[in-house]
Amino acid sequence: MAASGLPANTSGLFVEPREDWLALHQEEIIDPSRPIVDPHHHLWNRGHRYLIEEMAADIGSGHNIVATVYVDCRSMYRAHGPEAFRPVGEVEFANGVAAMSASGAYGTAAICAGIVSHVNLLLGDAAKPVLEAEIAAGNGRFRGIRHSSAWDQDPVVAGMYANRPKGLLQDPTFRKGFACLAPLNLSFDAWLFHPQIGELIELARAFPDTRIVLDHCGGPAGVGRFAGRREEVFPQWRASIREIARCENVVVKLGGLAMCLLGYDFHLRESPPSSEELAAAWRPYIETCIEAFGARRAMFESNFPPDKGQCSYQVIFNAFKRIAAPLGEAEKTALFSQTATDIYRLDLPS
Repeated sequence: MAASGLPANTSGLFVEPREDWLALHQEEIIDPSRPIVDPHHHLWNRGHRYLIEEMAADIGSGHNIVATVYVDCRSMYRAHGPEAFRPVGEVEFANGVAAMSASGAYGTAAICAGIVSHVNLLLGDAAKPVLEAEIAAGNGRFRGIRHSSAWDQDPVVAGMYANRPKGLLQDPTFRKGFACLAPLNLSFDAWLFHPQIGELIELARAFPDTRIVLDHCGGPAGVGRFAGRREEVFPQWRASIREIARCENVVVKLGGLAMCLLGYDFHLRESPPSSEELAAAWRPYIETCIEAFGARRAMFESNFPPDKGQCSYQVIFNAFKRIAAPLGEAEKTALFSQTATDIYRLDLPS
């Protein structure tokens, strides 16, 4: 039964987590006392269950997670009422999880301390009342929306987004809806594939007062028409990252690299990868982003459960800590907690 509004995973972008396979590799936690705000995770119950119990188990597996940010995944939309307002159900759901977390029964971390949901910006000016309804539903935790613009001409790359509109960020009606965000002090999470970064650059320049969060290192693709072309594609992606980093209203999330999109086959191996292996594979992408944006405009994310298809929570943050090891303490604090706290305006206990 699809209990969250969507069927089981058919995205093509990630594989379902396998707890028995993940359990084949355990690691000691690196720098276990370092506070971490995980600024990007999902919760759902469709085929694979990932709700507060599963999330609490992951964040309680050794790293010092102090808070998390829930991000749009079409969970628990309202089944009835006007279509435009159905995503308000997702905010109500995430806020309910936050209330459960605040009880202390699921550990010390503030799960869903910030909430990013969805509003259809193709509503144009009519997006404003929906945004206001989500602000009310968030009980002080709602921080912004994500309206995915991911699209590619190759269905292997696009996966579930193959039928989405091309050039969404350039649509005049979409931009009318987008214009509603800044006056309400809301941010925009951008999920796209790397050939589309130029479209986001145009949007960021047209709306310099709107905070934009570039998800998943800008969606570097290594499958479909990009398979076997990493040495050719990487410089193109890097040039786009350097250009969008010039937009001061844009920050970047460092993660999403354990999905199948990047083209690595860790999920097909007999045993899960170590954090050393992941750090070696991901370092060029993450270091490029940090160099371009600076640590104060970058933040490590788990993107669980999609990234859990290739590694455990222990391993993914160990990999991030290995990559960040050469940096100074202030930079590490920004990457692991402060940037996320600032961008999502989290009210965390001191």
